[in-house]
Amino acid sequence: MTDGPVSPDLDDIRRGLIWRWIPDWCVPFIILARLERPIGWWLLVLPGWQAIILGGLGAGASLKTVLWLMALFWLGAVVMRGAGCVVNDSWDRDIDGDVERTRNRPLASGAVSLRAAMVFLFLLGVIGLLVLINLPMAAIITGFASLPLIVIYPLAKRVIGFPQVVLSLTFSWGALLGWAAHGQWPGIPAGILYLATAFWVFAYDTIYAIQDMEDDRQVGIRSSALTLGRGLRPVVAGCQIMMVVLLILLGMMMALPAIWYGGVALVAFHLIWQMSRVDIESPHRAGAIFRSNRDTGLILTVTALIIFVLSA
Repeated sequence: MTDGPVSPDLDDIRRGLIWRWIPDWCVPFIILARLERPIGWWLLVLPGWQAIILGGLGAGASLKTVLWLMALFWLGAVVMRGAGCVVNDSWDRDIDGDVERTRNRPLASGAVSLRAAMVFLFLLGVIGLLVLINLPMAAIITGFASLPLIVIYPLAKRVIGFPQVVLSLTFSWGALLGWAAHGQWPGIPAGILYLATAFWVFAYDTIYAIQDMEDDRQVGIRSSALTLGRGLRPVVAGCQIMMVVLLILLGMMMALPAIWYGGVALVAFHLIWQMSRVDIESPHRAGAIFRSNRDTGLILTVTALIIFVLSA
């Protein structure tokens, strides 16, 4: 813990010129929902986009339908990621002030009251529900099934040594929801994509947790980074290998063309680059490596979209 100014490299609030045009009363709520930090919704929406595209191949969906579903999922990801952040910060409001990276968050700093945060959470939930009811019943049921995971993750950080397992199951849910968006229950291919994504999420969020290891140790918050310690690198690498293996298996099961395996190879090279830079003694580097996972997901999404367009 520190009592001085927060290092700009570790402070998780991003500031830019756009703040000049935003009313002052809106700013704390934007920060509370992390709307100024798009990496969160990127990582949430990308598995959903991949599932929409790959599921669309089997469902015979049109490109127009796929793009419409991708737009809905983008809005849903932004809103529900924001809702998840409000839930997380409500649980953590008494300890975020003791962690350098999070002590300026609105609930921890007092910029937003808990009551106001709950009203904001309700509004985000309403928007998320409006997005969800535009999807088939299979997707609506699949979407509601994720709510318990969203709620319990902040608690998991207090009671288990690997809370990233819960987060990985939560953040990967789009892989199931995207398939269900075509009106079909997620099958084995969706399950394989879900597992591949879960291994990926565990890997990148363990890297992310390197930033807070010292503060988490002092305030009693658990993380896979703390639990693994010096064993972090081989475990993260193992998860990344499992992701690649499962993606290859998915391609074989769906009889995807060679382009898919080329995309998976690019993903593998990107993950190797990440692991070459991971160092538990370098929290600043960990944040940059974590954010680079948007590129990992985009590689796979663009690959799937190319396959979809060529197969139309």
